[in-house]
Amino acid sequence: MSEQKQAQQQVVIVGAGMAGVQTAVALREQGFTGPVTLIGAEPHQPYDRPPLSKAILLGKAEDSAFDVDFEALDVELRLGLDVTGLRAADHELDTEAGPVPYDVLVVATGAHPITLPGAEGVPGVHLLRTLDDAVRLGPVLERRHSVVVVGAGWIGAEFATAAREAGCAVTVVEAADRPLAGALPAEVAAPMAGWYGANGAELLTHARVDTVEPGRVVLADGRELPADAVVVGIGARPATGWLAGSGIALDPSGAVTADERLRTSLPDVYAVGDCASYPSARYGERLLVHHWDNALQGPRTVAATITGADTGPYDPVPYFWSEQFGRFVQYAGHHADADELLWRGDPADDTWTVLWLRARVPVALLAVGRPRDLAQGRKLIETATTVDPARAADPSVPLKAAVG
Repeated sequence: MSEQKQAQQQVVIVGAGMAGVQTAVALREQGFTGPVTLIGAEPHQPYDRPPLSKAILLGKAEDSAFDVDFEALDVELRLGLDVTGLRAADHELDTEAGPVPYDVLVVATGAHPITLPGAEGVPGVHLLRTLDDAVRLGPVLERRHSVVVVGAGWIGAEFATAAREAGCAVTVVEAADRPLAGALPAEVAAPMAGWYGANGAELLTHARVDTVEPGRVVLADGRELPADAVVVGIGARPATGWLAGSGIALDPSGAVTADERLRTSLPDVYAVGDCASYPSARYGERLLVHHWDNALQGPRTVAATITGADTGPYDPVPYFWSEQFGRFVQYAGHHADADELLWRGDPADDTWTVLWLRARVPVALLAVGRPRDLAQGRKLIETATTVDPARAADPSVPLKAAVG
């Protein structure tokens, strides 16, 4: 894009989380000179989410605002403003404060947590998605109440860890037969079930919630659990309801179906982060990645496409981490199409790694307390390098030395 055209192009970014903020930063870093407006639904300065389930929850930090000088970047912030619709033909957004015109629009509205049916509005029921959620939950932990966590996924495990650290009695209720049932195969998730009890949290599997009442949770089998607070962590859905009627293409999950350069089906509209799926040539399928690293990397592709400095298709190796029960858990890749699973180490130990291969090429890796495995394995995945399975399964052999 010519500098003269850039100077006239009004870029509006909807969503002031990691993906939206990084899109604004990347545009300036890549030399975009036109006006940039960042719209956020929350009134707070844009902030990072991972500390919500850790430092902020435990009162070790007041906020996690991004270290970004928006004024110096000449980015206009419009915070506490709900966007209610998109009229693509007019190149306008509908907001509570009236229409907002755009030349280029970036949708970065993230995901909404899924609520527990019947629990909405019940006193003491919490989600953990926003800074306000974390602030409301802080006093619950301070009072060392009995807490029931619904959902043994990543957020559930992280909150249970923080609640135990604060001295709360913690029961985690999971409908499936194991933690992380939607994310990992049974044999990999099974050893993680033991982490709960070893840290003083009770994990109930095959347990469905029937009703939530003030002070207690009633399970479908009649069991009653005392609960001064209930924290729901049963997943998230792309926050795209405001796009209804806009003509933008969504997939069945509600995610915007972006292309390999994160363009949407509408002209001059891009989508990035938790609200968008993209086609991965690496894995041969469309991916919807609800993790921090995707919201960090995708904006560089969006900015490059907007400015005309095309850097090629967006197809990273997905990556995320989780800190739970004293362990640093990292995952890279996508294991759905793997044909072989290798263990590096004993899952009964404190540190171990699982490596997924397809035709002897690593496609994914889960590392528990083995960051070197993660770093080396991620490179093998990125370069599609064949490994010798026998050597790759030997935890004493560095993964980079298992090539063969």
